[in-house]
Amino acid sequence: MISEKMTELGLKSSVIRELFEYGNKRKAEIGEENVFDFSLGNPSVPAPQKVNQIMLKLLTEKDPVTLHGYTSAAGAMSVRKAMADSINKSFKVNATPDLIYMTCGAAASLTITLNALLNTGDEVIVLAPYFPEYKVFIEKAGGIVRVVKCRDGDFQIDFNALEKAINKNTKAIIVNSPNNPSGVVLSEETIITLSKLLNKKSQELNTDIYIISDEPYRELVYCDIKVPYIPEYYDNAVVCYSFSKSLSLPGERIGYIFVSPKVKEAKILFAAVCGAGRALGYVCAPSLLQYTVAELVGETADIQVYKHNRDLLVKALTNYGYTVAKPDGAFYLFVKSPERDATSFSERAKKYELLLVPSDSFGYEGYVRLSYCVSTKMIEKSLPQFKKLMDEYR
Repeated sequence: MISEKMTELGLKSSVIRELFEYGNKRKAEIGEENVFDFSLGNPSVPAPQKVNQIMLKLLTEKDPVTLHGYTSAAGAMSVRKAMADSINKSFKVNATPDLIYMTCGAAASLTITLNALLNTGDEVIVLAPYFPEYKVFIEKAGGIVRVVKCRDGDFQIDFNALEKAINKNTKAIIVNSPNNPSGVVLSEETIITLSKLLNKKSQELNTDIYIISDEPYRELVYCDIKVPYIPEYYDNAVVCYSFSKSLSLPGERIGYIFVSPKVKEAKILFAAVCGAGRALGYVCAPSLLQYTVAELVGETADIQVYKHNRDLLVKALTNYGYTVAKPDGAFYLFVKSPERDATSFSERAKKYELLLVPSDSFGYEGYVRLSYCVSTKMIEKSLPQFKKLMDEYR
């Protein structure tokens, strides 16, 4: 019999994707310029020109057999060394190439890491609001999702709730900062407190609790905000990184897993990462992309466009009476719904051709997410519609 669980996942797309497809339909009916689609986190800023230049150089100068052939299962050693060197240039963690695993983006990084860590029945804590696919990845790896809501308003960790959630079955907690969907960056104080709590609970419960740091938005921060690098604060840390957002390469699917050398039995965990990659069929990330990003570490697309879009939206929406979580990073805005039911608010917004993702799918009620990685012109044109929408609630 065909898997009922997989069939269900295949037949029912995410709320984000459903809204995106609705937007495509409306654009065909009334014109793209008349639909204000804030649904999908698809970078609108082009990749740096250097990406094309490096790819052309590789395609014309590198031995084609090597360029298009298999790399080692965990990635080409020269590429893994470039990743480790880049990490060490920015952070004091002593990264080594033998603890780097190249992947097809952050989704593959997370899936591999969860399968490497989890035994059936292990629990993984996710901090709401959270990226909806975490639940899919965790459950497929045989784990159980335990949701802990962050504080309303600033969306830092609610440590009272977190401590109550940790138990003998807790294997890991996923930290996503800057956060999708809120854009909030977890403060250094929060990360220090988190590390102390996990160390205390690990000792009390005689177990190892891991932090999985999901980092596709690390470079997308504004106004010199510091994003604490988890392995500098906590030993049992695994970093899942992607170049999709920093280089505007979401369709190319390239990233890596970094197992901190401070992890208890780090080489054993890395072996499990390799085993999970093998079992899932995720060996040998695309070689052309591996060699490309090896020469682009430290580069980013022009993220100042996102900062301008953020500032424009925050100022206007606040003036109209909306409550907005302070987004110090990523390219998302978490806006409080004027009514308790965020889905109802999202449906009402469609009357003004505003496509806003209700927060229920992120494990947090009463908000909508706006992806502002769109053209500034679209945002400017959408603002009167936001005002009309809020006027309905006055």
